[in-house]
Amino acid sequence: MKAVQVTEFGEAKVLALTELPDPELGPGQVAIDVTHAAVGLIDVYLRQGLYDGVPGLPQPPYVPGLEVAGTVRALGEGVTDLTIGEKVVTLSASATGGYASVYVSDRARVLSTQAYDLDPALAVAVVPNALMAHVALTGPIQLHPGERVLVHGAFGALAAAFPGVAKQLGASRVVGTVRNDRVAAAATSRLPYDQIVDSATMLSVLGDEKFDVVVDPVGGQVRTESLQLLAPGGRLLLVGNASGEWEHGVNGNTIWQGNFIVAGFNAGGYLPAHPEAVPAAAAAALTAASSGLADTEIELLPLAQAATAHQRLQEHTAQGRVVLVP
Repeated sequence: MKAVQVTEFGEAKVLALTELPDPELGPGQVAIDVTHAAVGLIDVYLRQGLYDGVPGLPQPPYVPGLEVAGTVRALGEGVTDLTIGEKVVTLSASATGGYASVYVSDRARVLSTQAYDLDPALAVAVVPNALMAHVALTGPIQLHPGERVLVHGAFGALAAAFPGVAKQLGASRVVGTVRNDRVAAAATSRLPYDQIVDSATMLSVLGDEKFDVVVDPVGGQVRTESLQLLAPGGRLLLVGNASGEWEHGVNGNTIWQGNFIVAGFNAGGYLPAHPEAVPAAAAAALTAASSGLADTEIELLPLAQAATAHQRLQEHTAQGRVVLVP
């Protein structure tokens, strides 16, 4: 099979297109002919070696990639509820294997899209993240009908899934924040935000408006200022740190005095511990994607341009999701 390997930790140039043996198919697993593989910031961080030494995470050489869409190639022993050729998408789980023409996944992490009229590029770009957004808004943070939601980094891979899912769950208003150079993109965005504002001026632009839930995949100064935008008893949900600013915090006294809740959501740790949350979230994600509630921008690149994809994410110049096509 064709695959992209991380040959060593380092810059994007360590990504190399190569030929590898097809992965072996075990009991309870599904082999997929990959048509689309999503690229995420976690792939960049792993390639850079930021998590080097963390148990369970890959060491070079390895094939990166968490999410793929494609068709069922073969079924392992015991898998009887899928058929060869069926359209599927995988859910984020392990940190490897996606940047390849063939991918093998445990059956529990494969979701059929056959019954939905979904472009596979949209499926891989949206469905896994929409599933995670649903779990996050119904698990660590309980979003109630009529509440107001603020989403930072509004057009980012994971963030873009939150407005549609929040509207599904009954949110009355969803506002997004973006960097100044992305504000103009709000005019053409199909995501169901009620308003998009510049994150650098959000405190003055939003004035006295407060939010019941703030979703933060950005971190840094945006995270610190989020407490000023929470309604009394509001909840701040931490889902990432795209800013790369690892030395930041939130004021504990402000949390105490405002009766705020700050919760973290890391899908890699949360979903295995709460498998009961997946079926409802999967159904919601597929509905959101097929009904146009998660129509994020998608940029397609050949598998051989994986290094270019990583560079765009690293430099924050990607327009929406970047998806590799084997």
